[in-house]
Amino acid sequence: MFTDFIHAVARIRASAAIALLCVIAPMQAQAQLQVLDRIVAIVDEDVILVSEFQGRVMQVKQNLESRGMQMPPEDVLVREVLDRLVLERIQLQMGERVGVRISDEELNQSLNRMAASNGMTLEQFALNVEQQGESYQQIREQIRQEMVLTRVQQGNVRSRVQVTEQEVDDYLASEEGQKRTGALYRISHLLLPIRSDADLDAESEAMAYINQLRNQLSEGTRFEQFLTAPDKSRYALTGGDLGWRVQDDLPDVFSTVVPTLSVGEISEPVRSPSGLHLVKLADQRGGGNQIEAQTRVRHVLIKPSEIRTSEQAHDLAESLRQRILKGTADFGEIAREFSEDIGSAREGGDLGWVTKGQMVPQFESVMTTTGANEVSSVFETQFGWHFLEVVERRDLDVSEETKRNQARGILYQQKYEEELENWLQKIRDEAFVEIKL
Repeated sequence: MFTDFIHAVARIRASAAIALLCVIAPMQAQAQLQVLDRIVAIVDEDVILVSEFQGRVMQVKQNLESRGMQMPPEDVLVREVLDRLVLERIQLQMGERVGVRISDEELNQSLNRMAASNGMTLEQFALNVEQQGESYQQIREQIRQEMVLTRVQQGNVRSRVQVTEQEVDDYLASEEGQKRTGALYRISHLLLPIRSDADLDAESEAMAYINQLRNQLSEGTRFEQFLTAPDKSRYALTGGDLGWRVQDDLPDVFSTVVPTLSVGEISEPVRSPSGLHLVKLADQRGGGNQIEAQTRVRHVLIKPSEIRTSEQAHDLAESLRQRILKGTADFGEIAREFSEDIGSAREGGDLGWVTKGQMVPQFESVMTTTGANEVSSVFETQFGWHFLEVVERRDLDVSEETKRNQARGILYQQKYEEELENWLQKIRDEAFVEIKL
């Protein structure tokens, strides 16, 4: 009996060996024709392959070339690319462990913004990527990966960064702070060259000519159209867009003129040793008084539900509104008892001071067209049925608050970048990394 069992096992092993040979033989033949991808590095529970590494090196080189930047030595480039891939792997594994996921909807929103910044729809962006010989699907996954990395970094670094009010005060008092939080101007200019020793007739003729150009510019003609001399004109104009400048970086001839202009305004002709200038303030950030219109508003929200249709929710909101209009109930009491906006119901529906852009468009539209101390009609938003009361309106000078927020943002970014570098070094030191290059 035992002998029969041994023979049976031997037959099974023989059959298995034959089957295995049948599988291995074609694989060995294929291996002679195909070189398998190799491992460049082991990072904790993951690996970096040669194909991925070479692809990233090629991508970095192409980016540097397209920007006209100098290529670093090959060994430096290779080391930096590999270091970056290692750090990415560590962070992606961290994200996977804590369940960081980027949905297709979030990814599409990000890609839509990217396409829009290039003046394209998402479909046009995808087509453009494919026409350049790249894979749109690979681009999607690369962006998804970058979003995961950003979320992991923020989750681990943000809580380490604190900016105190004293730090904001000190920064605003510093030379750098005053410069970076001051007014920022975007300007364009035209120069009509005139010799400094020109006679009075030449000066008057040039002044008449440039005033004529100023009138045309004020009517909407673009500066660029005058950068080539008009037909039969003996004047050759120069200039163009000077970009964004802080006041200290403005050309001396413009430094006293630009701060006096409103956005879109064109200066009177300005004389310099080079000739006559026209300056246009195309845009401005910060500086001066920044007046912000604010509305103090309260509301009542009634939501449809499984036991209340949208029509029933509307009718309830209307009946509550009528009680207020008739004077049989107080707005605050109605809000506290019936409003389904958890954030404001306990405060009698009070939303505080609201500025433009804070509320959804439907709410903001009704709030803007409702008079002070008036109760609006019932209206619908994505949250349900509302009616609101405008309690008060005011214009608030927020220039100092804006400046402090700007300083706070600068300081935060500086600290964040420092903490990010420290955190990346820490996780790199703690990870198991074996380089096989």
